[in-house]
Amino acid sequence: MVKDVWNYGIGGTSLGDILIALGILIIFLIFRQFFSRFILRRVEKIAQRSDNKLDDSLATALSEPVRFVPAVIGVFFATEYLNLSGTPEALATSLNRSLIVFIIFWTLFRMVDPLSFVLGKVERVFTSAMVEWLIKAIKVLVALIGAATVLEIWGIQVGPIIAGLGLFGVAVALGAQDLFKNLIAGILILVEKRFSIGEWIQVDGVVEGTVESIGFRSTFIRRFDKAPVFVPNAQLSDVAVTNFSRMTHRRIYWVIGVEYRTTTDQLREIRDAIEDYIVKSPDFVPADQATLFVRLDKFNDSSIDFMVYCFTKTTVWGEYLKVKEDLAYAVKAIVEDAETGFAFPSRSLYLETIPGSMPELFSPPGKANQSSTDADDQGGSSSEAESASREEDLSTESSLDGGSDRKRQPKPKQGDDGGDGT
Repeated sequence: MVKDVWNYGIGGTSLGDILIALGILIIFLIFRQFFSRFILRRVEKIAQRSDNKLDDSLATALSEPVRFVPAVIGVFFATEYLNLSGTPEALATSLNRSLIVFIIFWTLFRMVDPLSFVLGKVERVFTSAMVEWLIKAIKVLVALIGAATVLEIWGIQVGPIIAGLGLFGVAVALGAQDLFKNLIAGILILVEKRFSIGEWIQVDGVVEGTVESIGFRSTFIRRFDKAPVFVPNAQLSDVAVTNFSRMTHRRIYWVIGVEYRTTTDQLREIRDAIEDYIVKSPDFVPADQATLFVRLDKFNDSSIDFMVYCFTKTTVWGEYLKVKEDLAYAVKAIVEDAETGFAFPSRSLYLETIPGSMPELFSPPGKANQSSTDADDQGGSSSEAESASREEDLSTESSLDGGSDRKRQPKPKQGDDGGDGT
């Protein structure tokens, strides 16, 4: 068999022609680096003449396709040298055309990224998330068109495939309603510009954190404890979303309680001093631009309460905390200078003693009846014993009087008519 291949070649093509064709291809592959470097250096020099980033990104996008061009040229010359006919010629022609189409659409695919610099300049129309979505959509479109073109080159009709996919798509759509719902919701989020990447948002009842990406199906939010959360876009469109990054100011709302022993003059002094500090501080928004109140608000259970309501100029969390800290120091100093103090929750307790030497005890109903019965029994026996003792005393006394049945007469007192006293 080896002898037959050596004598007759492969597919009617001599082995020598095949080796020469392989040599041509190898030569082009060897000089591929030199060719690509020459072309890329020319392109980079042109890009360096301007400060526009678009030129640099175009040069970067062309680098990979340019390196592949010599290989495509080598395949073309190698197949042309073989001088094929019939089916091999048709296959070689389809291969060359497919490689050329691949190079063209690969170049277009990579040149989509530099388009983001152009779209990013129109910030009023396209946000960064919208630009990212458009770039992805264009890339998918370019890839689909390129794949369809290659299939047409090989004689595969795309129309029937699309029709079949249409029927298949109906079945898929029924099972992928959530996917399309999230996709449409994501588009609406970008169009409405409810939030963008890098902003601090709170999704009511779901999550609070910083937006890191807005995808086709879900939005990636990182919580403040650095835990990632993926929220479906449909859920973001159905609930309230608070965008804290778009606050113009940050609010301070305090209730400060002082002791009830504070006099009226001291209360006025404290109120005026706190308001004067806020008005003169450059960290707070003036009263003509935002609400500012420092008022004696109400008499609480254990304190007289002031209400402090104002806004800071900064919306940065760390700076806002610093402004609040300075205000707290100032309020404490003002209250101490007024020679009064802060109130704290307190209660007055009134103690009442139960009359009697012993506290009243609770007994269950059954025990109470039994106790009362025992008490009655004890009371009866003690009465009988007492009667017996009295009878014994009377009998003893009778024996001492001689056993007579005479009634004992009381002795007359001194000074009675029966005596002889004067």
